[in-house]
Amino acid sequence: MTETPPPVATAAERGLLCCHHCGSVWEGASEGERCARCATRLHSRKPDAFNRTWAFLIAAAILYLPANMLPVMITKSLFGTQQDTILSGVIYFWVSGAYGLAALIFIASFLVPLFKLTALTLLTWLAQRGSDWRQEERAKLYRILEVIGRWSMLDVFVVALLAGLVRIQGFAEITAGFGIAAFGAVVVLTMMASLSFDPRLTWDTRGAPASEAPAEDDDMKRSGETA
Repeated sequence: MTETPPPVATAAERGLLCCHHCGSVWEGASEGERCARCATRLHSRKPDAFNRTWAFLIAAAILYLPANMLPVMITKSLFGTQQDTILSGVIYFWVSGAYGLAALIFIASFLVPLFKLTALTLLTWLAQRGSDWRQEERAKLYRILEVIGRWSMLDVFVVALLAGLVRIQGFAEITAGFGIAAFGAVVVLTMMASLSFDPRLTWDTRGAPASEAPAEDDDMKRSGETA
């Protein structure tokens, strides 16, 4: 029979507030009070985190379709003009036998943004409901999103590199299409959504809200604990 772990007091219950800017932890600080080190306002949770995250996610979801349907690269040569989308580029490399490159572009430029959009939507929805479903796994999922999110810029880097190198007037010329702008916007918006989401909201269940401001004390004391 598995023993139930003892309840752990949260930082808010202990009257601790962490500065989001310099990382200092203060005891007895009130919500909205300024940090004594960097003068940043202290908050137990990121202000307006849900609205900001939903706004970025909805905008990224709207741009995800044109990012995959519009051409990301336009190649002009003596043989004509060719417009390539992300998926057409994956198909071209796969048919040409470059299976590793095709798989890398497909994962980094198609699956990763889709996975990040879906995962952030799930995390935000569950946190807003105050759900206690698999909280530890959800916290680990957020850390994974932080690591893999930067690899989505692979296509933007490749197109920018080719557009700068292949500029032979009359013979071959590569320019970026509208799709790469939409794709870059999707990547930036998902990164902004990830930054706007407060992972500590994962632990705020309906039965034990931890986002309330701690009681105000006479003096604000620096705690020896780390953020």
